[in-house]
Amino acid sequence: MTFSPPVSKSFETLPLSAAAQENLRRLGYLEMTAIQAASLPAALQGRDVIAQAKTGSGKTAAFALALLAKLDARRFAVQSLVLCPTRELADQVTTEIRRLARAEDNIKVVTLAGGVPLRGQAASLEHGAHVVVGTPGRVIDHLERGNLGLDALATLVLDEADRMLDMGFVDDIVKVARQCPAQRQTLLFSATYPEGIAKLAAQFLREPVTVKVQAQHGSEQIEQRWYEVREEQRLPGVARLLEHFRPVSTLAFCNTKARCRELAELLQAQGYSALALHGDLEQRERDQVLVRFANSSCSVLVATDVAARGLDIAGLAAVINVDTSPDPQAYVHRIGRTGRAGQTGLALSLASLDEMGAVGHIDQLQGRPSVWHALSELTPASGGRLLPAMATVHIQAGRKEKIRPGDVLGALTADLGYTREQVGKIDINEFATYVAVERGIAHEAVARLNSGRIKGRTVKARLLTDGA
Repeated sequence: MTFSPPVSKSFETLPLSAAAQENLRRLGYLEMTAIQAASLPAALQGRDVIAQAKTGSGKTAAFALALLAKLDARRFAVQSLVLCPTRELADQVTTEIRRLARAEDNIKVVTLAGGVPLRGQAASLEHGAHVVVGTPGRVIDHLERGNLGLDALATLVLDEADRMLDMGFVDDIVKVARQCPAQRQTLLFSATYPEGIAKLAAQFLREPVTVKVQAQHGSEQIEQRWYEVREEQRLPGVARLLEHFRPVSTLAFCNTKARCRELAELLQAQGYSALALHGDLEQRERDQVLVRFANSSCSVLVATDVAARGLDIAGLAAVINVDTSPDPQAYVHRIGRTGRAGQTGLALSLASLDEMGAVGHIDQLQGRPSVWHALSELTPASGGRLLPAMATVHIQAGRKEKIRPGDVLGALTADLGYTREQVGKIDINEFATYVAVERGIAHEAVARLNSGRIKGRTVKARLLTDGA
C-alpha cells in the first residue's frame, strides 16, 4: 500500500501532545520535510512503514516522533529499539531523540554501539531505559548476555537499512527482530530499495505503508556542463576533465561494457585510481569494486547504466557522461546521483555531432538548453593526480568466522594503536572483510594485521590495488 502525504506540512496537523508541539516550535521545527509529511501520519496511527528517503531528509525526526508518541514514561522498560549501521549514526540518532523527548519528563535513551566497554552500557540498562539506539552486533552482545530485554518493545526501527545490508548485518538484523514481540510496530528507513530490503520487509513488516520521497535536484545543486568532442577526443577528454576539476569521487557513465573497460585502462595508465563496473564481472569482483568506491579508496568508477542500478554513493562529487544516453530519463537519473543532501555536484557531459539529437531530447525534458563549453578551456590544476584518501585492506575472514566490524576496528585501534580517524568503512560479507584505512598507513597496517590477530585468530590480509 502506498500512502499519499497530506497537503499541509504543518506539525500542528499531527496528533501530538501540546507539550510535544511546543517543544518542536522551540527547536525550530516549523514545518515537516517531505519524508516527515509522507510517513508520520501513518506511523502515528501505529502502521508499519517503509520509507525511502536520502540522508539529510529529516528521517530521524520522522521515526523519533512516532516512537516517542507511543512511550509510557512511567514504565521503565525498553519500549523502542533503533538499529543503525554505525556508531556515529547511533550517536546522532540518540542526540536527536533526546532533543525531541524534552517534552516528556525523564525519557531515558541508551546507546549500544562498539568502541565503548560493555560494562558501562550494561550498567545503564540496569538503571532502566525507554529507548535503545544501537548497532546490530552490540545489541546482540547485550541480548546474549541477558543485559537487554525486549519483552515490552512496541516499536522497532531499522535506520539506513540498505547500508546495514551493505555492511553485512542482515543475519544480525534477523536475529534481533526475532527476539522482538510479534505485535510491534516496525519502521524501515532506507535511501535505496534493493532486493535485500524487499526480502527483509516481507519477512518482518505487516501490511506496511510504503512512502517514497524523490530527491529534487535543482540547477542550483548540480552544475551541468557540456563539451562537444570528436570521437578520438572522447576518452582523453575524460582525463582532461578530471585534471581540470579534480573531483574527489567521480562516476563516469559509458553506454557499453567495451567502452567501460577501455576508459578504466586508459585512466589507470595515466595514474588515476579507476575501476570498471559492468555486466561481465563476477559477483566477487563487483563487490570489491563497489566497496572500494564507496569507502573512498577509488577515485573514479566507470560504469554502464545497468551495472550501476541501485548504486547510491554518499557525497559523490561529479558525474561524467562519457557517452550521451539515447534515453533522456537515463541522463536525469545519472546526474541525480550527485548534488544530494544539500551538497553541490558537477555533471560533465561529452557529446559528438552524432549525439546532438539525444542532447536535444534531454534539453526538452529538462525544459532548458544545455550549457556548452570548449575542451580548450580545460587546463590541468596544480597538485598533480588527486589520489584517494583511503586504501582497502582485504581480510580473508568474514561472517562465517563470526567477524564483526567492531572486531576489526578493535584490532586496528586497541591492538595496533591506530586512531579511529585512520580507519574508514568496514564491509563484511560471508567469506571476506574489507576495511578502508588511510593511504599512508595501508602497507604497514597489512603487515601488522598479518602478524597479529582478530578475535583471537590469525588472519591473512592484503592490499587491493587497481589490478586486484
